[in-house]
Amino acid sequence: MRGKHALLLVLLGLLTGVCDATTFVRLGHVFASVITGNLVVLGVSAARGDGADLVNAVCALAGYALGALAAAPSGRGADGRTGESGEPMAWRVESTARLWAEAGLLAAFAIAWELDPHPGRGLRLGMLVLLACAMGVQSVAVRLLGSVSTTYLTGTFTSLLEAVRSRQWSPEHSRDLAILVSVVAGAAAALEVIDHARAALPALQLGLLAIVLAGGHGRRRNNPGGAGR
Repeated sequence: MRGKHALLLVLLGLLTGVCDATTFVRLGHVFASVITGNLVVLGVSAARGDGADLVNAVCALAGYALGALAAAPSGRGADGRTGESGEPMAWRVESTARLWAEAGLLAAFAIAWELDPHPGRGLRLGMLVLLACAMGVQSVAVRLLGSVSTTYLTGTFTSLLEAVRSRQWSPEHSRDLAILVSVVAGAAAALEVIDHARAALPALQLGLLAIVLAGGHGRRRNNPGGAGR
């Protein structure tokens, strides 16, 4: 994947950090995209009988699942993450279409965020579901591009450690490291915005995605028979 497309993935990593920090800090101490963390919260809250945390975890998991299911390619053999040669695809129009759907979810979140600075329990859960759903959609959109992720990053971190150990560093590893750093930066940026300019948070989210959509607009897929046809 070329440098410009790698930069778009880094921006999506920033967006992931922003969304996960938002849900953790303001919407129930769960994550929009970190399924492992939400599963742990689910188990701990169930064991402790903590109904509030249990509902938060269920909503985060359900929102992500809804987004991923809605965005996933349909039909047998529709994964479409690599071409016939097995090499990762370039930017694909199917990914852009799914990112537009993510933009719609973030716009709905923005409306709720701006309407009520102190949302009640029900609205907070709805906002949590919207962000988790957006991350589910983004995860599928990026999976269509090849062996890369901007949301679930444990495997990415492990791969980087393996590359360091084996001394076989590649441009893809540099890209993946940049994505990891961008998630941290996105989380830090979200906290600063929430603490000091709360109303600007949706602009940060939608602005990052708008840049990605502009950068990926009009890109043709390498394989016309791939997913999303």
